[in-house]
Amino acid sequence: MACHFKCDEPKDWRRDCHGANMYILAGMSMWQQRRLYQFYYTLQKQYYMMIQQVLFSVGPFVRGFHLITRDVMRQLPVLPPTGLLNLFVQHTSCALTINENCDPDVRHDLKGIMERIVPDGDPNYRHQDEGPTDMSAHAKSSIVGTSINVPIVDGHLALGTWQGLYLCEFREQGGARRIVATIMG
Repeated sequence: MACHFKCDEPKDWRRDCHGANMYILAGMSMWQQRRLYQFYYTLQKQYYMMIQQVLFSVGPFVRGFHLITRDVMRQLPVLPPTGLLNLFVQHTSCALTINENCDPDVRHDLKGIMERIVPDGDPNYRHQDEGPTDMSAHAKSSIVGTSINVPIVDGHLALGTWQGLYLCEFREQGGARRIVATIMG
């Protein structure tokens, strides 16, 4: 039976139709099954084309909260009209957050708050292989988090007027930090 529809289907398309319920397929004609597969295959192709990833580095930075919005935007491709940006930092001694980007005192205060919440060199820490900031950096990273999501609206990040993207460096000299940007939309 010839296919009357233009499609890029495999030779045995019924065996490859993982997403379709086989009970539904059993009650359908061959033509209906082929149409269902074409619909499923088209959706699957569109879904996978909507996700892009970019890996890049920022820094190195000294300990503190560093505004990286411009650095991130320079690395991203053209954003879709609507969607979601996920940023994930591939390290356990730094973090990502969104916070006020106007007053530099906010950065200073956030650093002080984190140092009071999780002090360096606590003798109760067992893990201090890389010095007194080792365990405290891991704990701060867990508290703040290693990923953030930002909505994309009209092809732009939907950050508020005074919001910016921050890399929170919890080591004295952490080195360059790798970030994975995943754009869905």
